[in-house]
Amino acid sequence: RHPSAETRSLESRALGMMRLDPLSLYRLPWSLTDNPIAWLEPTQQCNLACDGCYRQNLKNHKSLEEVQVELDVFARLRNFDGVSIAGGDPTLHPDVVEIVRRVTSMGRKAILNTNGLGLSIELLRGLKDAGLVGLTFHVDSHQGRPGWRDKTEAQMNELRSEYVELVARVGGLSVAFNSTVYEDTLDQVPDVAEWAARNIDRVSTVVFIMYRAARNDSFEYFSGGCRADASKLVYSIETPRKTDISAHDVVERLRRADPLYEPCGYLNGTVDPQSFKWLVALRVGTPKRIHGYAGARMMELTQAGHHFVTGRYMSYASPSTLAAGRAALLGAWTLDAGMRRASRHWLGSMLRDPKDALSKQHFQAVVCIQPIDLLEDGRDNMCDGCPDMTVHEGKLVWSCRLEE
Repeated sequence: RHPSAETRSLESRALGMMRLDPLSLYRLPWSLTDNPIAWLEPTQQCNLACDGCYRQNLKNHKSLEEVQVELDVFARLRNFDGVSIAGGDPTLHPDVVEIVRRVTSMGRKAILNTNGLGLSIELLRGLKDAGLVGLTFHVDSHQGRPGWRDKTEAQMNELRSEYVELVARVGGLSVAFNSTVYEDTLDQVPDVAEWAARNIDRVSTVVFIMYRAARNDSFEYFSGGCRADASKLVYSIETPRKTDISAHDVVERLRRADPLYEPCGYLNGTVDPQSFKWLVALRVGTPKRIHGYAGARMMELTQAGHHFVTGRYMSYASPSTLAAGRAALLGAWTLDAGMRRASRHWLGSMLRDPKDALSKQHFQAVVCIQPIDLLEDGRDNMCDGCPDMTVHEGKLVWSCRLEE
């Protein structure tokens, strides 16, 4: 039997996705000084020991005065929309509510990055009262969580759902999820993406972060021309592991499960222009059905338009903004090829189920983050325009390299 034209088209698109062309996507305009995010780490203490974590777990809380100094450095050096309050785990900081309040008083969005273990309904309400806009939960199967060891990513979706329900009890907060992708969980990426699609009305973003480590078996490390002992780094490994998982690998798995999947924006590397360090797809639909993915022009309109109106690139969108997919399907289809395809699928679903026309259509971001790559010639390929820059000794530095 010969494959149908539709099958050949899908196979051709799938093959094309293996060769992502940066010139066909929107290069996100984020830079060192003009960026949607500032990355604040008020504590190094954590209540988990995640595989691949880049921060040594120490009971080391910064004082409110130290936190304020770092916020002032951000305000002086970086035009930003929101502050990712990370760590460690910020729920362990005794003054996390006051930190959120201080971010809010700057006129910036406060976003909490947490594994969720230290989060209670009482703390969540206090954080919301202080101005919290949203939370990003890090949940994956390599965290060694009590009661969740040796689970698959599909099984971890039960825990993700519990956190969604917890936040829903407070209401009005955006919810995102990060998970690290390892060699043995790469094929499980679609399980998380499909769960997120079924919860598109309550989950704003799902992020896949490729596993990285400092390998001592195949690299020598130098600092200032002198040999450095990388074994002291918390993320150093002696046993060979796959540390070069790429955005292409994740895209391949997502494409197999969802032929509609289409990225629209990216950040490239500081050395390799064809590397995809941040790769963003923006899908639209309901928990019942994903209609399609926005194209590069839609992402450009979103980022450039927000900057034109507010003077800042957009970080976290509110739940009400993300629920405006129906208006976007009606208004943006003339400007964006991806939205035109999604509009056609939406029309088809309306013909099958007229009630779908009345359903809210939600946006959801699917993000792939490919951290530092050590190239064969020894150069570091970092994220160009990285949102996760933090403050160290009064300077902006990559948060993933603080231990170094």
